[in-house]
Amino acid sequence: MNIMVVDGYKAKIEYDPELDQFRGEILGLNGSADFYGTNPAGLRREFKNSLKVFLEVCKEKGIKPSKEFSGKFNLRIPPHLHAEVAARASAEGKSINQWVSEVLRNSVSE
Repeated sequence: MNIMVVDGYKAKIEYDPELDQFRGEILGLNGSADFYGTNPAGLRREFKNSLKVFLEVCKEKGIKPSKEFSGKFNLRIPPHLHAEVAARASAEGKSINQWVSEVLRNSVSE
């Protein structure tokens, strides 16, 4: 996954063939902010500029810039996968929640 980080904010980076540029979209915001660049240095510079403008607008309007997450989400999976997850969690002496949290934590840490 192509992620760029500036000041703790993360952006997803994709190539836009129509513009022959890279496009970044800042993630986790209460709104949207994107930016473009032709190379990593330019992309990082535009990320900083876009983030600065977004944060200034949020401050002016009294909006929290980042989404808040509850720590809960619903997940729909096929019954056979649910059974396998339950079996693996049980085999490790963990609840499904504990096991899935650990798997997700390990996945995003890679």
